[in-house]
Amino acid sequence: MTVYLPTLKQLQYLVTLHDHGHFGRAAESCFVTQSTLSASLRELESLIGVTLVERTRRVVRFTPLGVRIADKARRVLREAEELADMARAAGQPLAGELRMGVIPTIAPFLLPAMLPRLRGEWPKLRLYLREETSQAACEALQRGQLDCVLLALPFGCGDVASAVMFDDPLFVAFPAGEAPAGAEVEAEAIDEARLLLLEDGHCLKDHALSACNRPDLRAHAAMMGTSLHTLVQMVDNGLGVTFVPNMAIAAGILEGTGIEAKPLRSDNGFRRIALIWRRSSPRESEFQLLAEAIERIVRGR
Repeated sequence: MTVYLPTLKQLQYLVTLHDHGHFGRAAESCFVTQSTLSASLRELESLIGVTLVERTRRVVRFTPLGVRIADKARRVLREAEELADMARAAGQPLAGELRMGVIPTIAPFLLPAMLPRLRGEWPKLRLYLREETSQAACEALQRGQLDCVLLALPFGCGDVASAVMFDDPLFVAFPAGEAPAGAEVEAEAIDEARLLLLEDGHCLKDHALSACNRPDLRAHAAMMGTSLHTLVQMVDNGLGVTFVPNMAIAAGILEGTGIEAKPLRSDNGFRRIALIWRRSSPRESEFQLLAEAIERIVRGR
């Protein structure tokens, strides 16, 4: 008996439709027409003899079996990509496409110094970047949409391997004239009523609160900043105090302000910058090379 197997292209269309929930957007993402994508999925359904997607004028709804098959298809596509990665890794290291996620509290401060150096060391590397919060980046990594993620630890990201590159000390930023005396700031000196933090989803908030070990800060702090730059402007206008990592200060985030920033005095007053990847990835040696290069760039700066 002849067994007809789905093609990788059909599985790609199915997974993309599941991600977007819309035929038009899925087709655009796959660089095909909507009719091509729809016809290919109908062919897949006919091939395996089941309905995967319920089509209406307004809604694309996957059947329960369709959801399970889309999840399985995602894993099959990831395995197929890793076959190609194995061949690439056996040849020239850090050549070809690499998809990296970077969290927002790292990207604007490290990438300007990092990218030109990486291009110089590995001119054949095509590095595609996605700036996302830690949780979103970890989910994209597990789905196979990213190859590695540059983020701050500790952060639970599932079954991953990691290369720690350096520690990034935390500073407390005060409006002009409000910083307490002394070279460092004790956690007890932070006024919880004036503390400004990033919105939920940014791991810097959790790292800073953990370093302070004061539950009342979490309960009373105002979580309203969408970016570090926004918080810095608020502090400069006298609206409160916030935490700023050394990486951002070194990149000049406080230039042009009257803010005074002092190191947070704490046994764990830092975040640990690391590169992570799926433990099953065949490109581990490449990621180790990349992590070593980033560490050299940061220490050189």
